[in-house]
Amino acid sequence: MSEPVNLNRFRKQKARAEKKARADENAVKFGRTKAEKQRETAEREKSIRRIDDHKREEP
Repeated sequence: MSEPVNLNRFRKQKARAEKKARADENAVKFGRTKAEKQRETAEREKSIRRIDDHKREEP
C-alpha cells in the first residue's frame, strides 16, 4: 500500500508555480534593466540641474 498524499500541498505548489510564471511574464513585459533605470535617473537629475541653473534671481 502506498503513502497517502496531501492534496493541499499539491494545490499550493501548483498555485505557487502559476504565480511565479505570471511574475516572470510581467517582469519581461514591464521590467527595466538596471542600466535603463540608472540612465533615466541621470537624465532626470541633469534636466533638474539645467532648469535650476537657468533660474533668475530677483533682487
